Amino acid sequence: MNNIQVNFSIKDLENLTGIKAHTIRIWEKRYNLLRPNRSDTNIRSYSLASLQKLLNISFLNNNGYKISKIAKLSESEIPIKVREIASRAKVEDHAINAFKLSMLNFDQVLFYNTYNNLIEHKSFKKVFYDVFLPLLNEIGLLWQTDTITPAHEHFLTSHIKQKILINIERLQILEPKPESKTFILYLPDNEVHDIGLLFINYELRSKGYHTIFLGESVPMSSLVSVLEFFNEITFISYFTVNPELSEIPKYLKDFDDLLLNNDRTDLLLLGPKLIGLDEDAKIPERITLYNSIENLVKDL
Repeated sequence: MNNIQVNFSIKDLENLTGIKAHTIRIWEKRYNLLRPNRSDTNIRSYSLASLQKLLNISFLNNNGYKISKIAKLSESEIPIKVREIASRAKVEDHAINAFKLSMLNFDQVLFYNTYNNLIEHKSFKKVFYDVFLPLLNEIGLLWQTDTITPAHEHFLTSHIKQKILINIERLQILEPKPESKTFILYLPDNEVHDIGLLFINYELRSKGYHTIFLGESVPMSSLVSVLEFFNEITFISYFTVNPELSEIPKYLKDFDDLLLNNDRTDLLLLGPKLIGLDEDAKIPERITLYNSIENLVKDL
């Protein structure tokens, strides 16, 4: 195991576990659950073992165990109790914590063991919606608050992408429905966050649709070339960091003018960048915005 980050502030612990710093301090003082190191200026810092213990405590607490009862468990009994509950209760919370630890340690074995345990009881689709999506939402917040580095995020997302790609590959041998339309999946210029789009590709493939996945940073002008190959096309894109919010209305208008000037093409859009879009913004008729992957898939 390659331990890159071994010390955490109390704010890091709050961000990673969801337990307020004030509560952590109370648990330390009243129950002696954690033993932080202290600097010369009395600033707390916590080890990776403390983080792991707090994640386990949080899991037990969320599953009905009172802190006073958890405090009576020995260091070795806490993870055993977590495994017992995880095997029969809400396994998603335990898996999310395990994936966080795998990310912080760059621990590939923990990632794959956690994933393999999940896939024994859940379909890949359920794993993505119940575990990966909530995890990715948390990771985005952790990155924004400087609790983790881009390297941590890339480690986690690259492994999740591998799982999506493996499941897509299993569907590639299936012939698409002859009567189905063609879905062209792409990301706009300077957009590289493709996990959401990859999973949509998986969902479409699993439903028997014909898809063309173009991937990252595709110039709008290059999409024109696909029009001559297919009779009915639905473009799908995901705006995570690009285009800038102020540029989205122009992007939609340009897309409409260039690619949607007929009755056989349309565009489906989703992603965080759309959240701040002005409610009064003029959306071209053949463009539809969605607030989640699940809602988009339901409409297909």
